[in-house]
Amino acid sequence: MRLTAVQNDRAAGVLLATAVGDALGAGYEFTHPTPETRIDMIGGGLGPFAPGEWTDDTSMALAIAEIAATGADIGRGAGLDAVATQFRHWYATDPKDIGNQTRSVLSAAGPSAASMQARARSLSGRKGGNGSLMRTAPVGLAHLDDAGKCLASAHEISSLTHDDDQASEACRIWSFGIRHAVLHGTFDGVRLALDHLPRAAAARWAALLDEAETAATARVFGNNGWVVHALQAAWWAITHARAGGPEHLQEALELAVRAGHDTDTVAAITGGLLGARWGASAVPARWRRMVHGWPGYRARDLVRLGLHTAWGGSDDGRGWPATPVVDYAGYRTDRRATHPHDAGVLLGGADLLRAPDVDAVVSLCRVGPAPHAGEHVEFWMADADHRRNQNLAFVIDDAARTVRALRAEGKMVAVHCVEGESRTPAVAARYAVLLGRDPHDVLQAMPWAAPQPALWVAATTGAGRLVG
Repeated sequence: MRLTAVQNDRAAGVLLATAVGDALGAGYEFTHPTPETRIDMIGGGLGPFAPGEWTDDTSMALAIAEIAATGADIGRGAGLDAVATQFRHWYATDPKDIGNQTRSVLSAAGPSAASMQARARSLSGRKGGNGSLMRTAPVGLAHLDDAGKCLASAHEISSLTHDDDQASEACRIWSFGIRHAVLHGTFDGVRLALDHLPRAAAARWAALLDEAETAATARVFGNNGWVVHALQAAWWAITHARAGGPEHLQEALELAVRAGHDTDTVAAITGGLLGARWGASAVPARWRRMVHGWPGYRARDLVRLGLHTAWGGSDDGRGWPATPVVDYAGYRTDRRATHPHDAGVLLGGADLLRAPDVDAVVSLCRVGPAPHAGEHVEFWMADADHRRNQNLAFVIDDAARTVRALRAEGKMVAVHCVEGESRTPAVAARYAVLLGRDPHDVLQAMPWAAPQPALWVAATTGAGRLVG
């Protein structure tokens, strides 16, 4: 299925925002943060986890995505068996944290999906934990072209560890909502999913969503280790965050953590849908610089895996995101200048990506994962207007603030796009604004610059500021 630039941004955001929410919540698990508590990637929790490290919530979602990213049909046959095998592979790494119900299945199940589902059915007692909902985000991403397969796969993958009708229903609702958000840019899919449930279940979930939307506090859903309260708490956070635009993602994730108790899981569930709506470009670089986890991934790996899941394992015409180096032959990539207001910031084309005299590189175009000079921070920005950049002002501001943060850390920073002609001067201008200087001086320092008008306006006005 061919996606637009904005839809690709949203697809790239699903796993990334899941992981960011997870890592934000990890340090607060089984606590109840007060309104005065600062929510950040503090680490700790049950792992204990390092600051920015995601938990089993994201790891199990990635286990699904690793299979979906090959183009396999994850909802049946060999694809579903491969998901089950990947779960067992992750379990064999002796993860720092794992839900009791999931552990009971993975510790005794055979190698096939059928044997795993049989083991899940054999368990007695309450089986409606949130452990299958927390990992369902990639299911919606894998079936953008087929709503029916999305719903069926959500049920089958949930049933690998959770033999419970409400867990299955929750996964179907949330996966459908993520699929719809990537395609249409709204949260409407959560309600629309109810049309695909049996009548009684649809009526019950409609009332539960109503309750989440009208509750004064998420403490009403304090038993959020249960799948129903977990979904309600996530929906409460999304519908009660009041910020507009991409800032909504940050506020809703913080609200999800403030819901308390199973904070990492509620925030991971919330993040999957938020990323599908607002995109990878809405996830602040400060969080992306920190987030990491099994199997040795960082933020750019989550973007790659999300896109490969959405694209059925393929790359774009330049081989991105898999190719080690994106070939920009034929472009003027050798341009280079110094920021007029900060000699510690270099500006130019893609050759700066491997400049030996810098400590950090800020990339504003598509690049590969080959080794770079020092720290590497990437931003999702098309050299176009708002029709291809749903969070344009936010991204330019975030990139400029990242330059400022890197400089505060004492790093020599290179900022580049392909030719240094449009995106780079826009971010350089925004950085000048943050320094309280004239952004037009950038055009004098970069005489070849010809920024897109929409980029220049976004850079030189106060729109798109980060929350906090």
